[in-house]
Amino acid sequence: MNHDEEQKRRQILASQEAALGKDHPDVAAALDDLAEVYVNRGDYALAVPLLHRALMIWMKVLGKDHRDVGVSMSNLAEAYRQQGDYSSAWPRYRGALTILEASLGKEHPDVATVLSNLALLYAEDGQYSAAEPLMLRALAIREKALGKEHPDVASSLSGLAAMCAGRDDYPAAEPLLQRALAIDEAALGKDHPSTKAARANLALLYEKTGDKARADAVRAGEQP
Repeated sequence: MNHDEEQKRRQILASQEAALGKDHPDVAAALDDLAEVYVNRGDYALAVPLLHRALMIWMKVLGKDHRDVGVSMSNLAEAYRQQGDYSSAWPRYRGALTILEASLGKEHPDVATVLSNLALLYAEDGQYSAAEPLMLRALAIREKALGKEHPDVASSLSGLAAMCAGRDDYPAAEPLLQRALAIDEAALGKDHPSTKAARANLALLYEKTGDKARADAVRAGEQP
């Protein structure tokens, strides 16, 4: 999103605050929208205080156990994770998971999103034994709720493959990345950023295992 979009969302926030007061749900929504601009460009230092303020408003207006509070808490946790502030991310992910499981049920796609992000947090901290069961659960939820050919399923497969590769289990990672690439190509097309990322991940795996020919073939768009 460009500078014009940032300015537009800032103006919306200011007008909502002036018209409705600083604790109105529409103000919280405007805060979330502005934070999205910063998240998308990787400016988490600006996004986090906005997401935190939005969460406080949602909790005050809707109560601490509402699904929207859980979603907001998850968004804040993800911003902390991307920022590298794991100590702030852990409790918010756990809180979001508790709220969403209670309000939506344990097999809802929003629950899978939190599980997936929490798994990535564990993996980034090197705790693969804790990460993999969470990602496997997220994968199972998404396959059941969204279908086995959904791009979110490919995302879970890629995450699980990264965890396998992180502990040098490349044979386990390979079929996961192959399946993720096939799903993304079919659902999104060969030129979509997610497909390109899946292709790059598989090529990198082959490079790490010393199979440069297959890596080059994958990068060239050939079937793995």
